[in-house]
Amino acid sequence: MIIAVASGKGGTGKTLVATSLAISLKDRERVQFLDCDVEEPNAHIFLKPVISHSEPVSILVPEVDTKKCTYCGKCAEVCVYHAIAVLKRHVLVFSQLCHGCGACSYLCPEKAISEEGRNMGIVEWGHSDGVEFVHGKLTVGEAMPSPVIKKVKEKANREGVVIVDVSPGTSCPVVESIRGSDFCLLVTEPTPFGLNDLILAVETVRKLGIPCGVVLNRAGVGDRKVEQYCMEENIPVMLTIPLNSGIARLYSKGITLVKGLPNWKKDFVGLFDSIGEIVSEGTCSFKR
Repeated sequence: MIIAVASGKGGTGKTLVATSLAISLKDRERVQFLDCDVEEPNAHIFLKPVISHSEPVSILVPEVDTKKCTYCGKCAEVCVYHAIAVLKRHVLVFSQLCHGCGACSYLCPEKAISEEGRNMGIVEWGHSDGVEFVHGKLTVGEAMPSPVIKKVKEKANREGVVIVDVSPGTSCPVVESIRGSDFCLLVTEPTPFGLNDLILAVETVRKLGIPCGVVLNRAGVGDRKVEQYCMEENIPVMLTIPLNSGIARLYSKGITLVKGLPNWKKDFVGLFDSIGEIVSEGTCSFKR
């Protein structure tokens, strides 16, 4: 089973929930943790894995042979990302706009375009005290995390439980990370910003057709509008974590919740069992 842990808003405690869930399950399940927040991965701070392997991530970008090119402009015409511009006697390739789709080389009438790899980042993997660990790192300055996220997800082992730590927001990297999951946990907080971004996240998950539930973190800091929204939309609030300075202190030291406060382990095991029931029943936890 693949469980994505996401949040519309950053800073809600998504990594706290994801790492605590992985640690709580490692004694009863085969657990793999995928950190798909490749622009700013931080799960390794809490899981402290021993990295044993790494692999570069690259995409194919066009290389124009000016001896064959007739400057017909077909490549620029078919490129929906505007990564190629054809002038009178010159072709400009904007490699950082290229998505590596290959349309330009495939449709070039003169076969004047070949493809060469351009490094986008790196994927590293290893183990963390019984948890298989994989994360990706996007090269600084790159604008497209999705190729690195795809490479991280290629390492997923469906023989056990896969927990995917997703980047905040509802943009393309989030969609790429969540796609293919069996369940999505949406971590939020009881504030107006938390509610606003939760609504956006729920709409995204609905589009993907993935059942979801909510983890309410820092409960007691705001109002009850998040809970009212979940009730109206038939979305279960599956776990509530109170606003607690002790949890915050542990987290600031790189100690995740169930490591610092082991009594929380049973709550995360119960959370996993509830997810399993929803997935096995094949029912979505929201209105369509």
